[in-house]
Amino acid sequence: MKKMGFLFASLVALALLLAACGGAAPTPEPVSFTIDMTEYAFSPDTIEAKVGQRVTLHLVNRGQLAHEIMFGRDLMMMNNRPSGYQVDMFEVAGVEPEVTMMADMESAEQEEEEAHTGFMVFLNENGSEATMTFTVTEDMVGEWEMGCFELEGVHYDQGMIGKFIVTP
Repeated sequence: MKKMGFLFASLVALALLLAACGGAAPTPEPVSFTIDMTEYAFSPDTIEAKVGQRVTLHLVNRGQLAHEIMFGRDLMMMNNRPSGYQVDMFEVAGVEPEVTMMADMESAEQEEEEAHTGFMVFLNENGSEATMTFTVTEDMVGEWEMGCFELEGVHYDQGMIGKFIVTP
């Protein structure tokens, strides 16, 4: 009987040890995407990421016009025109992406022509590039929209939208 008690106690201890070790999910591998911006599209137009993943987006303006990218939900209107998102993905998550502008391009904060709220990266003309990097948080889980609202929302109306999908 003593052997059965010892065996039972050993099995319980082993089960507890395995349960404690198996609870933490591994950190997902970092991912990188190049998003081409043209008249009037993002390519690719859908990006998927996981919580905990480090994401780098290389943004390239391949169009003739200036473009921007914003991430959010609930379209905001200004003067009956699309003008950004009421819910900004990065603000909700408390995340400030690292942005590197190539060739001394303007940042979104320097743009004064159009007033948008929320985080955005603005690229002047054909060939302009920027890289943004951030880590996906649990607050980002769900489907978000990527949009360009240049020319008082004309780019958005012409189909310059995409999806940013975050899974747990």
